[in-house]
Amino acid sequence: MSNFTEKQPVSDREPVRADEIAAAVTAGGFLYDDGATQTFDQSGATTYIDQGTPTYGEWYVDDEGRFCSFWPPSYRACYELRWLVEDGKAVGLEFIEANGGSTFTGRYS
Repeated sequence: MSNFTEKQPVSDREPVRADEIAAAVTAGGFLYDDGATQTFDQSGATTYIDQGTPTYGEWYVDDEGRFCSFWPPSYRACYELRWLVEDGKAVGLEFIEANGGSTFTGRYS
């Protein structure tokens, strides 16, 4: 789906640079290992759908250059993003929660 690696080669599990985060998350929808899907709009809106039930939130890049999301009314989390690369092409992202929490994989759909 993504053509990032055609413009500038990246390696599997290489961190996504802060200046690439917006393009990386909005390059396409994501399909997660558990079957949930998620889209990120350039406006900063995000929609997560789990078993047909949508949840609406916001995403942004914080002052430290991290990808963060906010889910009303109060859940906020920041992540390190790493590229998933297969056959020289970016096929998705790995999201690693900044506080040592969850790690999950999203493939471009």
